[in-house]
Amino acid sequence: MSQKIVVHVPDESGGRRVHVDSEILGLAHSLKDVRKFLRRAGLDWDEEQIAASPWIEWRGGGFDVWPAPWGMETP
Repeated sequence: MSQKIVVHVPDESGGRRVHVDSEILGLAHSLKDVRKFLRRAGLDWDEEQIAASPWIEWRGGGFDVWPAPWGMETP
């Protein structure tokens, strides 16, 4: 695969920007969102394939890091 996929550090909303090459696909709040964005970009992967893919660079945590929005954490 020649495309570079990056899922960025979570922002204050708890969302993570998703890029393919230099194109922003959207702000994901779950692995399902990442799947939806990649499907629109022509990559029809299931969630297990996304989680295990060596082609995705996860910044600020892996595929399982989806924090609550800042200030919304429960004690």
